Amino acid sequence: MSSHSPHGQSSLRTVQVLGGGNAGSSAHVRSLAAGLVARGVRVTVCAPGEADDTYDFTGAGAEHVHVPRSSDPGSVAALRAACTDADLVHAHGLHASFRAVLALSGRRTPLIVTWHNRAHAEGARAHLLRLLERRVARTATVVLGTTSDLVDRARRTGARDARLAAVALPRPRRTEGNEESERPSSKLRAELGAIGRPLFTAVGSLDGHRGHDLLLDAARVWRDLDPVPLVVVAGEGPQRAELQRRIEDEELPVRLLGRRDDVSELLAAADLALLPGGEESRSVLAQEALHARVPLVAALTGGIRELVGDAAELVPPHDPGSFAAAAVRLLDDPERAERLRDLGTRQAAGWPTEDETVAQVLSVYDELTQPQPMI
Repeated sequence: MSSHSPHGQSSLRTVQVLGGGNAGSSAHVRSLAAGLVARGVRVTVCAPGEADDTYDFTGAGAEHVHVPRSSDPGSVAALRAACTDADLVHAHGLHASFRAVLALSGRRTPLIVTWHNRAHAEGARAHLLRLLERRVARTATVVLGTTSDLVDRARRTGARDARLAAVALPRPRRTEGNEESERPSSKLRAELGAIGRPLFTAVGSLDGHRGHDLLLDAARVWRDLDPVPLVVVAGEGPQRAELQRRIEDEELPVRLLGRRDDVSELLAAADLALLPGGEESRSVLAQEALHARVPLVAALTGGIRELVGDAAELVPPHDPGSFAAAAVRLLDDPERAERLRDLGTRQAAGWPTEDETVAQVLSVYDELTQPQPMI
């Protein structure tokens, strides 16, 4: 079967499976669904209901089927029913991929999985994640990794066919009222309290592995600068209360903003973007910072080097002193900051577009669904 019929229409039906918890993979699936539908592919997105509320898969032309998170004992059965008569299933992330493996048990439906990031866990849970990775890698027809490190990991884990994925940064979708919400950088800086002082912006869920403790350690250095930079963190998560206590007890120049729908504006208004840690292989923050021509300081974790090349200040992980010093150097060296802006523009120009991402995925789909020639 080809994804395109002679008349430009398709009888190919794909099911996209999401766990619902990762913003990067959810935005990717929304973009992918829109591109596939535009090319005549029928797309069903299986994800928790709140994911469709946020990413509007139905607005992209896909059918949305509510499938509960993995903690719900009925999630596998719901997914199995949704995958009936699918020509292929494409799962995103480790937990969604493992549920897809279980749901397709006994069926010959091709399974593609995309690993967007390396799953993070400690202790006994880390051992469980390794078992899940092995099961998924060995069962999937094709594993797509968003970085070469993830492709190598899939091969070491037993994948039959592991390839580098082209994954674009989806551009922000226009929603009703967006135009009114866009504010000049000067007005946003005034609202944040960053007039006459540098503004540093970080974005990410407030989880233990995101490096926010390191960010606060670095802020202890920055509070001795004149003027003192303001550090704002957009995101929410279980570590919020702990971080807020540190901010107050140590009188750190940091504001936790919670969830924001104006992250692009926050970055555009910033003097520096900060990525203190995390295992995100294609950091959305890093990509948006380079697109916005905002100098980036990042800990050398995940796939950051492969993503940004020389277009950022990269420092050793888990080293708050080096992280703080790199930011101070950029503040003191406007020429270096401008050079990073130019390097970032050139680096971003080489990243895959959304069209290129859809085209690569569609070529994999065609490969797996077209009848093989008889010899």
